[in-house]
This record gives sequence, structure tokens and C-alpha cells, in this order.
Amino acid sequence: MAERLDAAARRQRVHDVMDRMHEVLLAHDMMGFADLWAPDGVMEFPFAPPGHANLSGREEVREYVRSYAEHVDLQSIRHQTRHETADPDVMIVEWGVGGTALATGRRYDIDYVGVIRVGEHGIVSYKDYWNPLAAGHALGSLPQIVEAVTGEKPVTAILTAQEQS
Repeated sequence: MAERLDAAARRQRVHDVMDRMHEVLLAHDMMGFADLWAPDGVMEFPFAPPGHANLSGREEVREYVRSYAEHVDLQSIRHQTRHETADPDVMIVEWGVGGTALATGRRYDIDYVGVIRVGEHGIVSYKDYWNPLAAGHALGSLPQIVEAVTGEKPVTAILTAQEQS
């Protein structure tokens, strides 16, 4: 039987999920992060480079984040602003994390905008807007991101862009 929550309770549910998301991320509990998703919930990456797949279902989210803590040591939520919407199940969150990219030792200070929809069984959809160039720099994968976007090796892409200007 479907639950019947009023608008205030549905808004609180979204806040609770965001609070829990931050807790599990800072605890490096990536399986706990995946558990926040509804069984058929989706995670989309509108600003990701070509070839970066969207995720469908809790198990795809789980597989995607399984080794995250092996690459990034998240240490803080640097800032956060939550915007409630006309739909009590949807929130827009501007937030940033602070940490260290383990392979490079570089700071991992990345800002995000998330559009999150939460239903009875967890996150139904999460649109994750992030800067792949900042993440790529921190993680040491910037050349691969440039190649994914341009189809060219980074040096070739830079020279081509300079020739066109």
C-alpha cells in the first residue's frame, strides 16, 4: 500500500535523505550512499564528458560508487544551500566537498548542483551537475576528459583551438 504523507512530511523526507547522504559520504560508506536510492532510482550526469553513462537502479549506483573511497578522501562538506521547490519531493542543492585525490595528492574541492527527487523507497532521481574539468585535474585524468570531449589527444586539441583563434 502506498504511503500518504502530507507536503511537509515529504519535504522533510528529502532533507533527511540529504543529511544522510552527507553523513555516509564523510564516513566513506559508499554502500550506504547507494542504499539511499530507490531500487529503480536513476542518477544522471548532464555535464559529464561523452561516454559517461547515466545510472539506472540502486545496483548500478552501487557499482559506480563501489571504489570511490579508494580514489577520493572526502573530508568535509565545504558549503551547502538547499532550495525547496513547488514539488515537495524535489530539492535543488548547491554544495561543495573538500578532500584529497589519493592518486595525485591534489585537493579535491568540487562544487555540485544536485536536483534530487525522493520517493517512498529512496532517491527516485538525482541529476548531478558537476565540473568534470575540476574533478579531472584533481584525479589526474584531465587528458582523458579532454580527449573524450574533443576526440583528440589533449596537445592536439589545444593546438587546434589556438589555430582557430
